[in-house]
Amino acid sequence: MSDRINGYAQALLAVASAEGDVEGTRAQLREVAQAVESNDELRSTLSNNLLPAATRQQIVDDLLAGKSTVTVKALVGMVVGAGRGGELSDIVRAFGSAAASAGGKKSAVVRSAVPLTEDQKTRLAQALSASTGAPVELENVVDPDVVGGAVTTVGDVVIDGTVRTRLNQLKEAL
Repeated sequence: MSDRINGYAQALLAVASAEGDVEGTRAQLREVAQAVESNDELRSTLSNNLLPAATRQQIVDDLLAGKSTVTVKALVGMVVGAGRGGELSDIVRAFGSAAASAGGKKSAVVRSAVPLTEDQKTRLAQALSASTGAPVELENVVDPDVVGGAVTTVGDVVIDGTVRTRLNQLKEAL
């Protein structure tokens, strides 16, 4: 992650901590980031720095009115208004990692073609906790580019267990 993304994440964490609701803010920010990622038109609009910042912020205000806390609305508006709408998902992920670290935990992002079941998430989190030596908070991101298997990122470590990677490894071995 870039220093800029981490800087925004730390700022979000400072605000959420000051408000006394890091976990609630984290959950809402994750929902907002997923909604933006899943809607091409919304993502494009919020990333369009040719639109005035006030217009992008008004879109955020309208979309989140009554659906999120004032804090989350203000944080998303600040990121989008600062011209970082295209990096919102990365900033939210970095915020999640920073929040987990502040709580003595590791954060893991698992990209899979389909949502993992609760049992799969639990078993994977336990396995990652055993290998990292720290409790792991797991976030599952559905990624249609992952054909089969999953890609797990814990900090700077990437574990690629996708079918594509396994087939490429087999192809190289032959």
